[in-house]
Amino acid sequence: MSVASKYELTTMLWQSYKQHCDQDAREQLIKSYLSLVKIIVGRLAVGLPNHVDRDDLTSAGIMGLLDAIDKYDLTRGIKFETYATARVRGSILDFLRAQDWIPVSLRQKAKKLEALFADLEQKFSRPPTDAEMAAALEIEVADYYGLLKDINGYSLLSLDEMAGNAWLVDEHEDSSPSRLAECAEVKKIMAAAIDRLPEKERLVVALYYYEGLTLKEIGVTLGLSEGRISQLHTKAILRLRGALSRKKNMFF
Repeated sequence: MSVASKYELTTMLWQSYKQHCDQDAREQLIKSYLSLVKIIVGRLAVGLPNHVDRDDLTSAGIMGLLDAIDKYDLTRGIKFETYATARVRGSILDFLRAQDWIPVSLRQKAKKLEALFADLEQKFSRPPTDAEMAAALEIEVADYYGLLKDINGYSLLSLDEMAGNAWLVDEHEDSSPSRLAECAEVKKIMAAAIDRLPEKERLVVALYYYEGLTLKEIGVTLGLSEGRISQLHTKAILRLRGALSRKKNMFF
């Protein structure tokens, strides 16, 4: 089937479901977008502990897909894949948070680093270096890198969590004016914080969250090891969480 024919068929299915509540059309839409769930699960599963079952992640992702299909509004002119990706990802993250798989000690370490990143950035008027972070923690740089590795899985889920799912709320839904305004402010703060990231960290965030590449694929693109990319990602997320926490305390 050609791309044009597939597009026409998908358009017909959407119209049949949204205009006539055709359940057969809905089932076909679900089947056609299941691959999207598989892709998102594959990306999120990287770095998670082995005891986290991919089948459970897939089930949560499918629930997000069903929610997206039912709430999608054809008249908004927003590409379904874009809308559904946020819904599927959000559903998986909700599932993971409900499992409470991250140890309290790990959360505490991450919170300490977030606060330290924010404090040092304010002190120096620039992002702190690895050596400055290690010195502030009174540890060796190698130990600092080990700490970043320990909290890698936590950071992989953090951009959505720290934004309070602001990415999932937009003009596509009947959200309250105050909620829309708050989410718009969060997105503005996040955009500014991302702009202030060191170049490599900013690029990793862009490629991972906006271009949909895995950490391994980013490593190939930048000519760096997956471990190095993971480290850059973790530092970027900790910087962003620290910046957002400070700003949200000022505004909300």
